[in-house]
Amino acid sequence: MPARELQEQLNTLREQLDQNPPMTEAERDNLHDLMAQIQSQIELETKTQDSSLSDGVNLAVERFELEHPGIAGTLRNIVQTLGNIGI
Repeated sequence: MPARELQEQLNTLREQLDQNPPMTEAERDNLHDLMAQIQSQIELETKTQDSSLSDGVNLAVERFELEHPGIAGTLRNIVQTLGNIGI
């Protein structure tokens, strides 16, 4: 499941819990623990995808550098932008 979709579902779960449905404190704690685990997985998936994206663009720069310097320059700009936005 894509991280964005999973994040949306997690946000829905948070909204439902904010409405204070009747449940025990143990049930609520259990859900909060599970939500923390899901959030950690989302962050891991996002970081993994992001680094592979940057790595892929860097490889493309190397591949196109000699024969297509214009394309390589644009790809370098993309790598820079990804780095600037934390990817």
